[in-house]
Amino acid sequence: MVLKTFGWAFGFTVLGLAVAVLYDGWAALGIVAILTVLEVSLSFDNAVINAGILKKMSAFWQKIFLTIGVLIAVFGMRLAFPVVIVAVTAKLSPVSAVRLAVDDKDRYQQLVTDAHPSIAAFGGMFLLMIFLNFLFEDREITWLSWIERPLARLGRVDSLSVCLSLIVLLIASMTVATHAHQHGGAHADKAQTVLTSGLAGLVTYLIVGGLSSFFENRIADEEEAQEDARKDIPAPSGGDGKPRDGRGGPSFAALTGRAAFFMFLYLEVIDASFSFDGVIGAFAITNDIVLMALGLGIGALYVRSLTVYLVRQGTLDDYVYLEHGAHYAIGALAVILLVTIQYQISEIITGLIGVVLIAASFWSSVRRNRRIAAGQGGRDAP
Repeated sequence: MVLKTFGWAFGFTVLGLAVAVLYDGWAALGIVAILTVLEVSLSFDNAVINAGILKKMSAFWQKIFLTIGVLIAVFGMRLAFPVVIVAVTAKLSPVSAVRLAVDDKDRYQQLVTDAHPSIAAFGGMFLLMIFLNFLFEDREITWLSWIERPLARLGRVDSLSVCLSLIVLLIASMTVATHAHQHGGAHADKAQTVLTSGLAGLVTYLIVGGLSSFFENRIADEEEAQEDARKDIPAPSGGDGKPRDGRGGPSFAALTGRAAFFMFLYLEVIDASFSFDGVIGAFAITNDIVLMALGLGIGALYVRSLTVYLVRQGTLDDYVYLEHGAHYAIGALAVILLVTIQYQISEIITGLIGVVLIAASFWSSVRRNRRIAAGQGGRDAP
């Protein structure tokens, strides 16, 4: 199972390290290895979140996630994304931005660093929406019950997560955004940029997440209708008056395909949001775009493989609090991204916060499983 799931990651690691040595010697190999570890440590919580979504998808779409999705993650977010950011912020053509990344690495790094406020606002708001919607959802199993149960009751208020996210964005635009950190230690007023980018992140979540939920609910309705048909119970009609048993409405296969597609897009946007801090943090190690793409790309492939491994092993079903810990790590990362608009925070701190939260949720899951095995029941963690 391990070799089957991580085979591509192992193979790409060997290939990537070999390319690094041929490109710039043994020192480049060390840089790529460090970047790989950085990416995995920052994105472990991403793997847990993705696994919770990916387990709802078919084996075909899991393969798409590991193939086309990896190409998007490696070449799109780790290689093309910084170049696009430079092209947009510096008003350059894509070709000129690529030449700048190759020929003038210091200037390229400066432009990416100066674009950090907009990147952080977009990613921070997207991740904050994921965290708040999880926190306000009423669920049977809770980890920190004293927090989650009262907040689940508050979650019955419509659009509460959107309102809170907008409040956080407004506060960020009036505080950290007015003294946004720029290259060389300078500061600039980026309030309007942060507001615009944050709203873009919020709208992106609402569109992609909303479409995913819509088609997922359609699938659930279709499955229920088919189950009723098998029991010789008349299937409920849809809003258009047509039967929803597959004879008069859209086919079940088509619904599955569209739902899986939008869930795939949702996964890609989540991955993009998680990759922001890794891409920016990589500049503390190197400003060579080739080494950055190799190191972060290898790390991204391990994270993808880990996601599929968690799904196939049923880890989230066995350790039920893991998903809670990962969402708390997402909330922490969202706050950190917004804070880094003005203040520099070490990637080590960011990674450790995520690791600690997931480790704590894993240990709580182990204790719960032991209580169940001992016949004491699976009480929620305090």
